[in-house]
Parts: sequence; structure tokens; C-alpha cells
Amino acid sequence: MASATRVREPKPVRWALRAIVTAYVFLLVLWPVSLVVKYTFADGMTAMTTALAEPDVRQALRLTVMVALIAVAVNLVFGVGISLLLVRYEFPGKRVLSALIDVPLSVSPIVVGLALVLVYSPRNGLFGKGLSEAGIQVIFASPGMVMATVFVALPLVIREVVPVLQEIGDEQEQASQSLGANAFQTFRRITLPSIKWAVVYGVVLALARSLGEYGAVKVVSGNVTGQSRTATMIVESKYQGFEQPAAYAVAFLLAMASVVCIVVVGFLRPSTGDHS
Repeated sequence: MASATRVREPKPVRWALRAIVTAYVFLLVLWPVSLVVKYTFADGMTAMTTALAEPDVRQALRLTVMVALIAVAVNLVFGVGISLLLVRYEFPGKRVLSALIDVPLSVSPIVVGLALVLVYSPRNGLFGKGLSEAGIQVIFASPGMVMATVFVALPLVIREVVPVLQEIGDEQEQASQSLGANAFQTFRRITLPSIKWAVVYGVVLALARSLGEYGAVKVVSGNVTGQSRTATMIVESKYQGFEQPAAYAVAFLLAMASVVCIVVVGFLRPSTGDHS
């Protein structure tokens, strides 16, 4: 069998491409993030300690973590379930469902927030009035913020798990079931170990996206200080209120939380092709 011939670009072309890519990443990612770090610690730890001493900042950080963790847990369960449904089963409307999963990537988060308000508003929402009469508040409360965050992070777990499920096939699962294992045992012993790193990476991406969500959450939260204001809203309000050190400090915490998660998983994740 003839081996494929590898085409090598001339050295000047390779160096030019590397320079362009490096400059692109530097200008869009490294430089802006480095400026946030620089301004955060321009006066040592003063900006960080001052920001964390404010009750509204601490409350915003707690609320952000709570909303993000709940959203990630929901997306984990439904993301894996939808992935199995798309790969392992045939049903009418499968292509439509697969296309709808990508809607959060193409629709503005502001539109998502507005849609949730129209459906769950306690005044004239389709379901909001009934829920409000039952004592359940969705809009301008944590449930609406969680729903908005779940929506924007929905595709991330699915788009990591689906390719791995397609790659591994279902032969081992069928063999397990033929030996008497039920669906749960097959999933726990065969499927889950095969997709675990795709699930972990999808969860990390969903967590990073959830921590940084702003548009949809702002619309449904009401942006009330000390009650429904998340960390991203604190960054905006502090910066516009000429409290830039506090804004830089909270932005640094959000950025570092996402970067650390992705870097750790990047080191722990096996090389391509090893899904065990």
C-alpha cells in the first residue's frame, strides 16, 4: 500500500503562517487577559482584598458559582442523555433535534433572556402567572437565571460526547446486553468509561461558559444588588461606576477560574484516540 506523500510548504511560508497565528492569538487573547492581570495587581493585592471585602461582590460570586454549578449539572444529565438519543437511536425529527441543539450558539443571549421573560413573566407570561400564584417566581429570581444559563451552555456537553459515541460504536454495548446486562449496567460499565473524558471536557467548557454568561442572565435577573446580580454584572457596574480596581479583580477571578479548569483538564485528558 503506497504511503501518502506529505506536502511541505517552503520555510518562509511556514514561518509567515506561524507569525500570523501567533499575532492573532496574542492580540485577541493573551494581550487583553494580560492587561486585566496587570491592572488587577498594579497595587499588589489591594484591589483584590478591597473587592472581596464588599458584601455585594461576595454575594455576586456566591450566586454566580451556584447558578453555574446547577446549570452544569442539568446540562450534564440532559447532555449525555440527548447524545445517546442522537447516536444510538433512529426516530422522526432526529435531524431537526440535532439542528435545534446548535440554536444557543447562533441566537443572541439577549434574545434568549427576552424569550424567557415573555414565557415566565409573573404579569403576562404564558406560564408565569400560574407559577406566581403557586408561589414560584422564575423571572427576577434564581430559577430564571439557571434556565438562561442552561440554555446558553446546552450544546457544549453534547458536541463533545456525540463524536466519541460515534467513534466507539455500539458493538461492546450489544455484547453486554446479549450477556444479560440491563441498560443501566451497560451504560455504567461500558458506555460511561468510554466517553468519560468527553464528558469531563464538555462539563469544563459548560462551566467556563456558565461562569461568564452575561446577556441572558442580566435580562431575567433584574440586576438587583445583593440579590440577583452575578459576577459579570458586578464587573460592568464597578467599571461604569469608576471603581475599576474592583472590576479588574472580579474579572480576573472569572477569567482564572475558567482558564484553570481548562488547563487542568488539558493536562489530565488522554491523547487523541484513547477513550478508556
